[in-house]
Amino acid sequence: MWKRKLKSYDYPLAAVFLILCLFGLMMIYSASSVVAVQRYELESGFFYDKQKLHMIAAFFAFGIVSIFPYKRYKANRFLFVITAGMFFTLFLLFLFGSVSNNAQSWFQVGARSIQPSEFSKLVIIIYMAAVFSKKQKNINSLNNSIAPPVIVLFAVCFLVALEPDFGTASIIFAIGLTIVLSSGIKMKKLAKFALLIGIFTLFLSPLFIWQKDNILSEERMSRLTSYLDPFKYEEDEGYHLVNSYLAIGSGGLTGRGLGQSVQKLGYLPEPHTDFIMSVISEELGLFGAALVIGGLSFIVLHGLRIAIRCTDSFGSMLAVGISSMIGIQAFINLGGVSGVIPITGVPLPFISYGGSSLLLLSISMGILANVSMQSKYEKNYKS
Repeated sequence: MWKRKLKSYDYPLAAVFLILCLFGLMMIYSASSVVAVQRYELESGFFYDKQKLHMIAAFFAFGIVSIFPYKRYKANRFLFVITAGMFFTLFLLFLFGSVSNNAQSWFQVGARSIQPSEFSKLVIIIYMAAVFSKKQKNINSLNNSIAPPVIVLFAVCFLVALEPDFGTASIIFAIGLTIVLSSGIKMKKLAKFALLIGIFTLFLSPLFIWQKDNILSEERMSRLTSYLDPFKYEEDEGYHLVNSYLAIGSGGLTGRGLGQSVQKLGYLPEPHTDFIMSVISEELGLFGAALVIGGLSFIVLHGLRIAIRCTDSFGSMLAVGISSMIGIQAFINLGGVSGVIPITGVPLPFISYGGSSLLLLSISMGILANVSMQSKYEKNYKS
């Protein structure tokens, strides 16, 4: 059986995943070496060495999850544990969470930081895919099938937004929405439910007005104004985006050369995390950018192909959710550094520095690889 399953393994998906991670590790060293010394007074390879450890743990997690049968995630006991654990962890953030970038969204464990809201994305994907797959016979029932998972989705988004982390909350909501749209619910039912949500939002409008100064803070509004006209505010709010433009534009077709970025020398705020694509474009030019965008596009489109090919509704919605998560995060990061949308501080999947993000994505990719393997195995050997 295992020989047949290994023949059905999705090697192209695993190969692109590994290539992107290793390419990201190389670029993290290039982008962070100067920042580590100048800004943090650390060794030049500090972030590179830490990311290597993150990557070892992530690859191990990917290997284990990719051979673990994904259908077991559908069990009621497992769903209860991960969902209850997610809510409990998000509540604990308000008591013991540490603040970073004006958001209380991290747990500090020794020298390491963990961001629970990152893992909430995958929990929501598994939970909503499992619930909707179990309700396929009565999928259009508003009370029994549609309302419960959507209420859980809104509750998670609300808790994450309270940190406050509106960027992550928006991503979680968008991921949940893609699963709802792919669940088989008729559009008429969705329209009715959307109307109810609109009415509910209207009732919550006094809360929005009460917290208006926190939600529409000066810092958040400055991101919008600098996005609309960055060169007008290039001395303050638009400084980051203008330097991102300079990095991308100066790279040209072939780039300045690996390690030769000028903008990473104190001009870009986070060259190894949020703005790593700007450094890639400057050093490796259009070819380097095309490698990253091509790899991410392959994973997203291949994941959607897995969803279409999978005959199991649970596996199909898992593939849709994971693919949309990677695609949404990539779009937000690339859109931010290129000025298409306002900068939100979302890392580039597989490329940016960060342990929580890489571990989440690796586990997600392992689940996607397992859905693909099981689907191929059942088609080739059980049909």
